[in-house]
Amino acid sequence: MTSVILGIAITRDDFKAALDTPVLKFFDEGKVKNVDARKRRMTLRNVLTMTTGLQWNEDVPYDDPRSDSSLMEATDDWVQYAIDKPMATEPGKVFNYSSGATELLAYIFQKETGQDIDAYGEKYLFTPLGIKHHWKRTYMGVVDTEGGLYLNGEDLAKIGYLYLHDGAWDGKQIVSKAWVKESLTPYIDAGEANENLKYGFKWWLYPVNGKFVWMALGFGGQRLVVFPEENLIVVFTGWEIL
Repeated sequence: MTSVILGIAITRDDFKAALDTPVLKFFDEGKVKNVDARKRRMTLRNVLTMTTGLQWNEDVPYDDPRSDSSLMEATDDWVQYAIDKPMATEPGKVFNYSSGATELLAYIFQKETGQDIDAYGEKYLFTPLGIKHHWKRTYMGVVDTEGGLYLNGEDLAKIGYLYLHDGAWDGKQIVSKAWVKESLTPYIDAGEANENLKYGFKWWLYPVNGKFVWMALGFGGQRLVVFPEENLIVVFTGWEIL
């Protein structure tokens, strides 16, 4: 959803920064820890594709004390926790799923557009599509773009429908065809641990006969799966957390 709203803002020319803009441009570098040449090379594109290069461990259960996702959510300032992490690899080279990377986008969106990403999404995405939602926030009042978005199954399916129709809804172009296409283009291999899936702009891509099934894989078993060749949208709203 964060990727969709960012694409809408780019389509409407409200988000003007290029995807190759360094992430540190949006921060006071003097207040960021572990800054080095690699962190200075980290871009918005890297944040969108989970290739930030930041040291981040989310390959353990959510309640594992080693989980950076849990450690981040235990702090007051989630954005600061994420941007302060040291670098582990060169940006753009290695896929490493990071809730912190997505949380950075809420802050960056506010800095670049001067608007709250939830309020912006309400005006240009949720209301036009008739979507009812609740999006929780961090202790600092920043939208929880790494999770915490509550939707019913039908409304989640509308996002798949929007992308199946190249970003158009009821005859109106909500997000550009170019953004939809780029978002669903495989940028990086997510590796064996992720069943050899590919990853685009926050979309998981499952290869089938030389083409891709598009997936939004949410916490606890929440799923949006789009089969473009079959013109089929499947949604799961189960809860597998014990």
